[in-house]
Amino acid sequence: MNETVKKVLYWTPRVLGLLFAIFISLFALDVFMEGYSFWETIWALLMHLIPTAIFLLALAIAWRWEWIGGVLFILLGILYIVLFWEPDGWEVYLIISGPLFLLGTLFLLDGFIKRENQFKADHNEIFAK
Repeated sequence: MNETVKKVLYWTPRVLGLLFAIFISLFALDVFMEGYSFWETIWALLMHLIPTAIFLLALAIAWRWEWIGGVLFILLGILYIVLFWEPDGWEVYLIISGPLFLLGTLFLLDGFIKRENQFKADHNEIFAK
């Protein structure tokens, strides 16, 4: 696999992850329309940003350990479906869980490629002696 593809595979899930964090953070902005007092608004905003914090924690883990992060994103996608199950809500699952499944798959693929390259490097080192 050439270096350009490796770089694209490395950066794509990370950039998409940051964009998805921004996307889910937008849902927290509805607290400003509720007519809360200042401190109630701050509290509600913090509550609404908990999913973003969980997602960013998962992204930080995936950034370093692709395998763990990939599995974590897939589990978060499944968890979202289980917690918010609605028989007629497939569009919402596609919008929220779909990107989580995609990110998990991309991180797993990146981890697989890195492991394969490490195996080849170790293999070449052993037989070069």
